[in-house]
Amino acid sequence: MADNGNGNGNGNNPPPTPSRLIIPASAPAGELVFTKPPQTATSFYKVAPGNLVTFAWNTSYILATPTHLTVSAVCEGGNTYPVGPTDGIIPGTATEVVWDVYSYQMNHPETPLPQAMCNIRVCDERGFGAARRAGYLSPNSQLQFALYTPAAYTPMSSGWTCAVCSSAMTTASHPAAISLVVTLLICLLSGFHLLRHNPHH
Repeated sequence: MADNGNGNGNGNNPPPTPSRLIIPASAPAGELVFTKPPQTATSFYKVAPGNLVTFAWNTSYILATPTHLTVSAVCEGGNTYPVGPTDGIIPGTATEVVWDVYSYQMNHPETPLPQAMCNIRVCDERGFGAARRAGYLSPNSQLQFALYTPAAYTPMSSGWTCAVCSSAMTTASHPAAISLVVTLLICLLSGFHLLRHNPHH
């Protein structure tokens, strides 16, 4: 049997030994900090055609690169919605995700986006409940934002009426209101007449 020169008579190279990541216990846990939108105030996003929402972040102290990241929106009421074009699953090295909220709304009529406050949640493949661990990404859900849906346009021809205007017209045409206006006019005219016939001395 031929020798391949490495002392292995069968001519087959041994499989390489996979390297093992060693992280010191003293290393800090990986962190994620949101950069967009700014967290100085709550951002409101309209669910409308062409309205793309971008969430971005920076990471630090990560020694074990995540296999992937999961990005989701947790909104008031307890519902969770995947964020982004790939059902919330993005590469582990990604630093942003763009969410077409209107397309999501159209494609998921069974779970419509709420008009409510929400939090963005980012975690690695270990899940959001993973404990803090040296060198691994710690889950983050600190970014808060709000979603709202604009009211649909209603043309006048469809029978729309102004409730406030109708109420005002009803009040103005009430007999008591008319009597009050007439009484005020009489008082004003009487006062003006007295002033004209009583000049200053």
